[in-house]
Amino acid sequence: MTDVETTVGALPAVSLAEVLEHAATMTRVDRKYLVPRALLPGLVAAVGGRFRALEIDGRRSTTYTSRYLDTADLASCRAHLQGRRRRWKVRVRSYHEDGLTRVEVKIRDGRGTTNKTVRDLDGSATLGVTGRLDSDASDFVASVLGGSGFPVEVGRLHPTMEVTYRRSTLADTSAGERLTIDSDLVCELEDRHVRLDHGFLVVETKGGFRPGPADRALVAMRVRPRSLSKYASAAALLRDDLADNDVRRLHGKELHTGPKVTPTLEERAS
Repeated sequence: MTDVETTVGALPAVSLAEVLEHAATMTRVDRKYLVPRALLPGLVAAVGGRFRALEIDGRRSTTYTSRYLDTADLASCRAHLQGRRRRWKVRVRSYHEDGLTRVEVKIRDGRGTTNKTVRDLDGSATLGVTGRLDSDASDFVASVLGGSGFPVEVGRLHPTMEVTYRRSTLADTSAGERLTIDSDLVCELEDRHVRLDHGFLVVETKGGFRPGPADRALVAMRVRPRSLSKYASAAALLRDDLADNDVRRLHGKELHTGPKVTPTLEERAS
């Protein structure tokens, strides 16, 4: 058990079904923070009277792998780095312990609200040997993007970056608010990677337009929200042709870069 799981283990449990039942909508305002790991116990204590820890099959964390799909010129990534008010992301996300794979489309509107639309699919069929979306996934993505006014040629999207991390989730079901805590983050693009320093966590609050109790607790700890897309931030550190969106000041401290390391057969089996 990791230190994050131990810390959230002090909270009462909430089931996935209950979290989904009380989630009024998947339209929300997301606020992201780079939080020193040592501050996590204080944060959990500050929200513990309202939030419970998501527990699935007795565990309080899940390993995620997200494969982002983009155009050849990384249009989705560049839109984030350029700070465009309206932008999109497409990814195929796998939940390792649950054996679940789904396609997700995230739309950011002009008001700063994020709307995520998802579809569960057969993981073995979602991405073919060419890396392109299969017909079912492609039709779904085209429908969501087209309906939101983004004229994207879905057939030209291809996998760009693979992002892996462990996530623990806290939820205040009465208010429809969530707090996610991501650790062990590694982002791989082509032959290089970006990893999050062990001393930091990516914390994201998901709620309404007004900052919630977790946001207020973090600000009291002198941790401020920042524009931090895992995909776009890592790409900006690995590609010289991308605007850095102030992320380069994190290099060597919160974020580290290096060559991609291919795991051995023994590591893959562990």
